[in-house]
Amino acid sequence: MPRSAPPVPVALRVATALLVAGALALTACDGGVHGTPGGSGLRDPYFPKAGNGGYDVTHYDLDLAYDPDTEKLSGTATLTARATQDLSAFDLDLDGLDVQKVTVGGETARWNRTGQELTVRPPDDLDEGRIFRVTVDYSGTPATLTDPDGSEEGWLPTGTGAVALGEPTGSMAWFPGNHHPSDKASYDLTITVPEGLQAVSNGELTASRTSGGRTTTTWHTAEPMASYVATLAIGDYDVHRTTTPEGLPVHTAVDPAEAEASRKVLARIPAVIAWAEDNFGPYPFSSTGAIVGREGDAGYALETQNRPFFPGAPDIGTLVHELAHQWYGDSVTPKTWRDMWLNEGFATYAEWLWDEDHGGDSAQETFDALYDHGEDDYEDLWSFPPGKPSSAAHISDSPVYQRGAMVLHQIRRRLGDTAFFALLRDWPTTHRHGTADTEDFTSYVEDLAPDEDFGPVWDDWLYGEGKPARPGP
Repeated sequence: MPRSAPPVPVALRVATALLVAGALALTACDGGVHGTPGGSGLRDPYFPKAGNGGYDVTHYDLDLAYDPDTEKLSGTATLTARATQDLSAFDLDLDGLDVQKVTVGGETARWNRTGQELTVRPPDDLDEGRIFRVTVDYSGTPATLTDPDGSEEGWLPTGTGAVALGEPTGSMAWFPGNHHPSDKASYDLTITVPEGLQAVSNGELTASRTSGGRTTTTWHTAEPMASYVATLAIGDYDVHRTTTPEGLPVHTAVDPAEAEASRKVLARIPAVIAWAEDNFGPYPFSSTGAIVGREGDAGYALETQNRPFFPGAPDIGTLVHELAHQWYGDSVTPKTWRDMWLNEGFATYAEWLWDEDHGGDSAQETFDALYDHGEDDYEDLWSFPPGKPSSAAHISDSPVYQRGAMVLHQIRRRLGDTAFFALLRDWPTTHRHGTADTEDFTSYVEDLAPDEDFGPVWDDWLYGEGKPARPGP
């Protein structure tokens, strides 16, 4: 049997009661607000540690310096954010690099590192709804990260400098942030490099000065941007600035080794933008263009916002694809990486439409050829449905691109051209500078034609396993 506890003295009981009452009164006075840590990761279906909970970033101010000879990057990142809960701590994504100091609201904050998580503990809890600034001083050799599919991203050293590419999580290799596509923000980026090198980023060039053998340039991106399409290209580039006939600025930066091979295709940027505006609606950003590095600088092209990156001179199909992403992917950004087909299916279908409008195969002919013998070019074409990639290693595989485009063609067949081309314009207009997921899109399509049965499209083409039955006439 347990031994009985001795009786508590009356005086001690009274004192304890008074302390408890005082604590309750204090809690009542301050509203009972006690922050909790924000989540370390947003539980994305394929990258669960990407992004962080408890806050929303509205602006990034990055002040960087890079020396290609030593491959050392130093930076100060200031994030303006809004707390979406009462916060006692929050995480930033940062892979590698050494952190020297962290402040919140100008006051020194405690912090610690665990893997890609930089956990920040502000001096005082942050109330829900509060706008705050966190500043991180950091430096080191930024890492080249390897994706689950084996491709490389993050910070990629090149022959004359480096290029930063972020899809899906590589941006955490060069600046701390909330690195998930669902959290978009505006950017100011200042970069200092050795004199003689160019540094090109997203948005508009707002300042440039050279002093003491160093050149500092500042780029401003006013429209919201997901961090995975933020870029920084440092190296020996020929930079040209022109405008389209409608006055849209066109900024191109081309490695001299690729200048001749790129000249004709880059000259078609104004024509591609005009064609895309006819099909997809007004261009969503303040400038366009391209960055062309050398072959081997990266293993893929990427739709970096305002000016896509190409490793070597692109062909016209690739240029159309990456510029179409400015509407589908950059302006309308996926809520999770499961929604990747909304990026790649639309951009691939844009290539089909370009061919259809410029003397090539019709979209129906392209669809039929894919259905009949697409496995010859895309061995994995029917290996999984575009709406549900089998794993993180496969979100950029051909079913997401080619079958994603086939889903759109099936929608076109049911809606008819008038309603379908209205959808191509209205969808990116409705979600301009926002995010959307697959459910948002399927509901949007169904609302356009409430009497049409889209069940077979979703069940067989978007989510169905294996090769669907041949569609009827």
